[in-house]
Amino acid sequence: MKVLSYLFLILAGLSMLGALGSIFVGMAGIGGGGLERAQRSNRFMWWRVRLQLAAIVFIILWYLTSHAG
Repeated sequence: MKVLSYLFLILAGLSMLGALGSIFVGMAGIGGGGLERAQRSNRFMWWRVRLQLAAIVFIILWYLTSHAG
């Protein structure tokens, strides 16, 4: 059970780092002009939302597996 707990913790951390990276890439894309850059920035922001959701799920799974009897 401990191995599964550590796996969920690592996956949560990776998801959070991915969300942070997509924020920076998305914000950098907003600074430039043009429709293509705006669409690309929007796509990165959508990935940020997905990665944040995944991080929340992994944190919940980590909590449940680390506090299981």
